[in-house]
Amino acid sequence: MSIKPLVILPDPVLRLASKPVERVDAPLLKLADDMLETMYDAPGIGLAAIQVGEALRMLVIDLAKEGDAPAPQVFINPEILQGSDERSVYEEGCLSIPDYYAEVERPAQVRVRHLDRDGRLQEVEAEGLLATCLQHEIDHLNGVLFIDHISKLKRDMVVKKFKKLARDRPPARTIG
Repeated sequence: MSIKPLVILPDPVLRLASKPVERVDAPLLKLADDMLETMYDAPGIGLAAIQVGEALRMLVIDLAKEGDAPAPQVFINPEILQGSDERSVYEEGCLSIPDYYAEVERPAQVRVRHLDRDGRLQEVEAEGLLATCLQHEIDHLNGVLFIDHISKLKRDMVVKKFKKLARDRPPARTIG
């Protein structure tokens, strides 16, 4: 397993719609394992493949509390089948938008269909933090960021800040 570099706002890759996974195979499962290692290292609780530059419909989540055994979950080709009318608000953050948090309102419960690591079709009824996390990561697969759910004024301020940070960042070194 290896830690992959994270794609950071304002990189346009984050706005790409990810392609469905056609086959669950060893390279895909290696990517899932690399994503989990990257997420744990960051640290975070969810990560979509696009956040490591892979435009594939796959995400990983681990909501285990600190001190508990890891509980990694892999969702391949996830799709939200149903969302509740009841809403909930969570303060969300994102590994691709470091150190920025905002309250986001989403359906309190969702039903999600996906393939698991073995390529078997699964459905999960999620509520609470899992529901929020799944919606956040599935948004990534559609080129949507959590800041798209806040006011235009706040979103514009965040994007402006990250564009300035990207300009001020020294260029990446190349070898060879």
